[in-house]
Amino acid sequence: MREHKVTTERVGAFSDGMIAVIITLMALELKAPEEATIEAILALWQTLLSYALSYLFIAIIWVNHHHLLRLVRYASPQLIWINFAHLFLVSLLPFTTSWMAETDFAPLPVAAYAAVFVLVNVAYLLFEREILLHAEADDVPEQARKLARRRTFIGLIIFAAAALTAPVLPLLGFALICCALLLYLRPEIFSRHEQ
Repeated sequence: MREHKVTTERVGAFSDGMIAVIITLMALELKAPEEATIEAILALWQTLLSYALSYLFIAIIWVNHHHLLRLVRYASPQLIWINFAHLFLVSLLPFTTSWMAETDFAPLPVAAYAAVFVLVNVAYLLFEREILLHAEADDVPEQARKLARRRTFIGLIIFAAAALTAPVLPLLGFALICCALLLYLRPEIFSRHEQ
């Protein structure tokens, strides 16, 4: 009997659907103010800022996810399960985003939000390692692999620092999350065939 291999295109398509649902759930949490004034909109700054950051995070996840999936043709069973775990953790974002916004950036909700970023980043680290394990050396040379691992590890440290800082200084924890996201804006920097 022939072994059935799952292509990374199928993994990507499933992930696209899940990410679309996650973004939809997050968007449904946005509630328009009852008053038709600028002040009413400005009073929602926590909600709008939380939503914008979470949306950016999901966009970064999607871009990096697809960039990595292009490096291999077939998904190993480990990659499929890591992807499910990664998507599960990403699905926690609408809840923590809403909680943080509705509590005006209170320490515990911001810490929980940062903790979700830590967990998503750990899953991404495993996802990235599994992809790089199976990627061709010509597509991702050793120097590029080191750069990718370093970037992900630094991101993990910054997200962890945000989670530890948020209970005392929630706005600083939030700012650290924003800084960590900057590391992931260019996923193509570590592969030769994109340069």
